[in-house]
Amino acid sequence: MRQPLDLRPAPGAASRWNMLRAQTTIELKLTLRRGESVLLTLVIPVGLLLFFTAVDVLPTDGARSVDFLVPGILALAVMSTAFTGQAIATGFERSYGVLRRFGASPLPRSLLLAGKTLAVVAVELIQVAVLVAVGFALGWHPHGGPWWVALLLLVATVAFCGLGLLMAGTLRAEATLAAANGVYLLLLLVGGVIVPLSRLPGWLEAVGQALPTAAASDGLRAVLQDGAGLPVGDLLVLCAWAVGSLALAARTFRWE
Repeated sequence: MRQPLDLRPAPGAASRWNMLRAQTTIELKLTLRRGESVLLTLVIPVGLLLFFTAVDVLPTDGARSVDFLVPGILALAVMSTAFTGQAIATGFERSYGVLRRFGASPLPRSLLLAGKTLAVVAVELIQVAVLVAVGFALGWHPHGGPWWVALLLLVATVAFCGLGLLMAGTLRAEATLAAANGVYLLLLLVGGVIVPLSRLPGWLEAVGQALPTAAASDGLRAVLQDGAGLPVGDLLVLCAWAVGSLALAARTFRWE
């Protein structure tokens, strides 16, 4: 005799893996639907690469403009997605009460942060593919090992995500918007993206060397332009920013 089916509801939280997968998917969809995000993550980096390669006015310390620019623009793309776009979007989500609703759900704070970070990684894969294709079209000739490049990009992503979430989780949305754009412009100018750190005044060069943008730019340039091995110093700077920023974000992030 067959046993009757048990149709009683069994409410409960989903597994941590399912929650992470669902959160990552929705974060990625929302990012790709925002026109300003596409402008920040794709149009501006590609535009800067095309413009400064064409005009050839940058002091590139003897290197070809495209060989100098592509690694820096890759670092800028990571920063624009993981830091600026992440901070602004999350700040307004908190302002609109979206994060408060997440806080009332079974979704842990750590999985919210992890889902946002994984969505950023997915967007960056698109950015890297586009920028590399544009670089090759402009005559770029990369060197070095791709695994070192991937490692630098991954650690830089974690570092910038931590900084973006730290800002978005502590400041008001309007303040986050202003601060994120201001920091983006500042790091573009003094982070070794389009101007070598050696061309900056001594004190500003010392400050720039401690910034995550400079570590990412110089590390990628050492591998892709000079064909060097893993730039340990730059990697350690990025690791320090990644650990510190994520630890602070996890402790201070406010849902509302």
